[in-house]
Amino acid sequence: MPLRVYNTLAGKKEEFVPQVPGKVSMYVCGVTVYDHCHIGHARANVVFDVIYRYLRHSGYEVTYVRNYTDVDDKIINRANREGVDFREITERFIAEFDRDMAQLGVAVPTCQPRATEHIDDIIRIVQTLVDKGFAYPAGGDVYFNVETYQDYLKLSKRNLDDMKAGARIEVDERKSHPMDFVLWKEAKPGEPSWDSPWGKGRPGWHIECSAMSMRFLGETIDIHGGGKDLVFPHHENEIAQSEAATGRPFVKYWLHNGFVNINSEKMSKSLGNFFTIKEVLERYDAEALRFFLVTAHYRSPLDFSDQNVKEAEAGLDRIYSALARIDEITGGASGGQVALKAANLKEAEQELLEKVENFSGRFREAMDDDFNTAQVLGHIFDLVRSINRALAESGKISADLKTLLAKARNVLDEAGEVLGIFRTRPEVYLENARERKLEELGISREEIEGLIEERTAARKSRDFARGDEIRDELLAKNIVLLDSAAGTVWRIK
Repeated sequence: MPLRVYNTLAGKKEEFVPQVPGKVSMYVCGVTVYDHCHIGHARANVVFDVIYRYLRHSGYEVTYVRNYTDVDDKIINRANREGVDFREITERFIAEFDRDMAQLGVAVPTCQPRATEHIDDIIRIVQTLVDKGFAYPAGGDVYFNVETYQDYLKLSKRNLDDMKAGARIEVDERKSHPMDFVLWKEAKPGEPSWDSPWGKGRPGWHIECSAMSMRFLGETIDIHGGGKDLVFPHHENEIAQSEAATGRPFVKYWLHNGFVNINSEKMSKSLGNFFTIKEVLERYDAEALRFFLVTAHYRSPLDFSDQNVKEAEAGLDRIYSALARIDEITGGASGGQVALKAANLKEAEQELLEKVENFSGRFREAMDDDFNTAQVLGHIFDLVRSINRALAESGKISADLKTLLAKARNVLDEAGEVLGIFRTRPEVYLENARERKLEELGISREEIEGLIEERTAARKSRDFARGDEIRDELLAKNIVLLDSAAGTVWRIK
């Protein structure tokens, strides 16, 4: 089946056909670098990272541009509060953003331009819009006249007359229409500014993305992405100014990811449920957080809560446990091109063979259906259950089962590469997960081992009451002791 994507502009799924066969141009709105990024930014960037990875996995040559907004009122206000140059703020938070993305396993895009690097491009587009009658100077500002562009609001499906009726014209009486938006802003004293035909100033927010997209990807691009919150006004305004300037369609496919809610409520600083990526990564493993972010379809809302992230973490632990068993049995060998006959396998192994042979097709089918990562994870868990069942019923590990497990590892790696998970050696991941859980339980490995030694000594001296007391003490901390002829081992409950 061909790749189908939900196009916000069309309001439906459409077959994805890039302008140039085999090549994809993709622009995703980046962050305004004035503060630490929050969990909503994490979702948007992971979502489009997965899309980027899958397009490349599908054989496309992808040019992926994600910008930095590095001049803005919020940046200037923070710089003024701290008494520093605005560039000090932008450099600091670009570095923080890059660090967050690296921890989340987000691949570096083809290009990461900054708005301040493209002032000339921005001025050129604004001048074109003025010359064509789509924009007008007002003092030192320049505004886009929304009434001159007949398709305004075609993305968000709003009505301009209704919006005018609800607007407060007194906000800026220089505007021809209350919904007109600024392309160029006159600089206030002490603000960063650049020379322009309208005096010293700086770009408005919307125009920078049009300029950078056109500079690196051309006048019409295949995919433009961002969060649903950007549909209006940002993306709506990008369409208007870009298409008015060039006379050509700006974007073929508009893709928007859903919101992140916090404990079923909208994330908001005023509600006290606002979490930065940095804060979240102090509590959760980065790969587990990424895993959680792809558990829902990208267009659906995602509820961030301690319980939901822990459930995702437990699921990732199960997958890594299966990978660790496979690696232990196969020694990391590949299944290669070795053919297996179902007749030579036990029932559970036959089931596993069927899952392995069909996995890549199911994976592609899910991803080709508007990048359905939730369905992909369902297929992964289904495969892991079959792996565990085959191992549980196998008894002696045959050469055929080793080959089958290696093949299962191969297809899991294929999915992991696209989803950006399974990036760690299983034994390392599981050891780190174990240490995190012990820290949460308030007990160390050394304490556990010490108590086990004390218990062993107590039992040797027939002080069974003390032995039981130690066992119960550890059990109260969710540490379960397992006795055997070879000695005592422990696990976390």
